[in-house]
Amino acid sequence: MIYLMRHGADPSDRYGGWSAYGLTRKGREQVHHAKHDLRNKGITQIYSSDLIRAKETAEIVASELSLPITYLPQFRESNNGLLAGMLKTEAAVKYPGIYWNALDWTEAWPGGESPEQFFRRIQNAWFDFKEQIGDENVLLVSHGGVMNIILCLENGIPYTNKETHFKIKDAEIIQIGI
Repeated sequence: MIYLMRHGADPSDRYGGWSAYGLTRKGREQVHHAKHDLRNKGITQIYSSDLIRAKETAEIVASELSLPITYLPQFRESNNGLLAGMLKTEAAVKYPGIYWNALDWTEAWPGGESPEQFFRRIQNAWFDFKEQIGDENVLLVSHGGVMNIILCLENGIPYTNKETHFKIKDAEIIQIGI
């Protein structure tokens, strides 16, 4: 069994992506509340994106479950390049009209990756991950965009950056049977 967990809330006035910002106080509270749902699931290993907000989330859960964490940079959110961590008001001035759902499939964020590159990265990482873990019960802490791609893959839904098929809340945990 694989449990996917989205990181807790991070600053909502800034672009996430490859941002160096961590969890907000509210985000830490969300994770502390959610971690109890992972008890008695037989989880043997925690894996996490290496971005700060995911690492902080994984560390809170790891302290609850007394498990090690393996960091997997391939499960980072979309590389939004120059917009990573930028105030949204500043980005609206510097990069007007540049939004994830407005990018063409092969059009990259300024200094970042395209929706196609992001999808291919997560698709490859996910299939490799599933093969690697076999039938273990594990937790993968990651990001909303990453989890959307994984859920599209698992449910046979074509992925597009033009539509969010799965609205995943901060610190939400989703179970995937393997």
